[in-house]
Amino acid sequence: MKRLPHLLALAALALAPAALSAQTMPVQKPTPPDAAHRFDPPWNAPFQTGEAFTVPGIDNVPDLYGDVVDPQLVVFFGGNQFMVLDDLLREFRKAYPQYQRIFVETLPPGILAKQIEQGGALVVGNLRIALKPDVYAAGKNRMDMTPEWFGRTSSYAQNRLAIMVRKGNPKKVASLRDLGRPEVRVSMPNPAWEGIGKRIEESYEKAGGVALKTAVMTTKVKAGSTFLTQIHHRQSPLRVLYDQSDAAPVWYTEAFYQKMLGHPVESVEIPAKENILANYVAGTMKAAPHAQAAEDFVAFLTSPAGQAVYQKYGFLPPVK
Repeated sequence: MKRLPHLLALAALALAPAALSAQTMPVQKPTPPDAAHRFDPPWNAPFQTGEAFTVPGIDNVPDLYGDVVDPQLVVFFGGNQFMVLDDLLREFRKAYPQYQRIFVETLPPGILAKQIEQGGALVVGNLRIALKPDVYAAGKNRMDMTPEWFGRTSSYAQNRLAIMVRKGNPKKVASLRDLGRPEVRVSMPNPAWEGIGKRIEESYEKAGGVALKTAVMTTKVKAGSTFLTQIHHRQSPLRVLYDQSDAAPVWYTEAFYQKMLGHPVESVEIPAKENILANYVAGTMKAAPHAQAAEDFVAFLTSPAGQAVYQKYGFLPPVK
């Protein structure tokens, strides 16, 4: 069962002006979801003042974060970093109190790149947003595709892969090679627009050669036992949690965060010889509407306060 429509569905009420005022104190928690949506995002804390209208499975908008009206800073983050936002923006505001209205998107980097190419326009359901980013942050490979966009870039964190499984690991997945087994249902990022997909394919070849990559990405896709996600940092955890997939290769920090939330998942480590390291890079946009805010935010990412947040959520220090 595909959950992307549930994750990105919007109602006009959810973006009413009162709900988009500057983030201050957390509001009351939404009504607890029923069993069918008990693990649904958003997993971040609600910071916006105003009437709380989050309906699990209908109106939840987990990857559009903050103030879309007259923002003082707009950041396009690769989606796998959504978990740091609560702490990161709180600490950033402490260091730079002049920036209170901040809007962040945490969509797949390839989708964000397409959005930038279209002048910042994004359509979700009946909503159209057109905001040019001040900062774009993604893996180095993605950033290297468009060097002409950036005034400057800075490495700020690294990550590695892991395999997320349900608690108890019922299919006894012990390695990447087990993902080639016909009976193991795999949730796999689509390499067409998710950078992690190509990096996982590298790991498949390290672990089991072209044969393993072909088994997972061709044979099992055709058979329906490998599901290609559109937004893996939401779909893969949900598919594991709702018993739609048995295993999902993810960034280590994504499995780490699901365990932090108390969700019933486990993480299977991938040995270094089969793993990869992702280098996360942030760039100030040459066309940034808020150029000084962009400079301040990128500088903050590598500051002690910014680095403490990333390490709290399991990220590795940046490339020196």
